[in-house]
Order: sequence, then C-alpha cells, then structure tokens
Amino acid sequence: MILILFLLLVLLFFGLGFAVHLLWILAAVFAIVWVAGFALGRGEGAGRHRFYRW
Repeated sequence: MILILFLLLVLLFFGLGFAVHLLWILAAVFAIVWVAGFALGRGEGAGRHRFYRW
C-alpha cells in the first residue's frame, strides 16, 4: 500500500513538473510575441495601427 502511495506521489510530482515546464515555455513565447508587437507597433503609422490596444 505504501509503495502504491509513493508511486502516485512520484507521478503527481512528475505531472506538476511537466506542467510548470510547459507554462515557462508558454510564458517565454508570449513574452517574445509581446516584445515583437511592441517593436512593430512603433513603426510608421503607430497612431493608427497597433498590434494591441492597452
């Protein structure tokens, strides 16, 4: 019984670690897209055309 609980705990931690790793990757991709949009929004016609509206 203890072995099964231990294996479930290891599986839970492995799943959480994978989810956190995936969230870091998504955060990095979002940051790159945000910086690119910020840089592109400063080009010609910055008053009319914006990548985002904040």
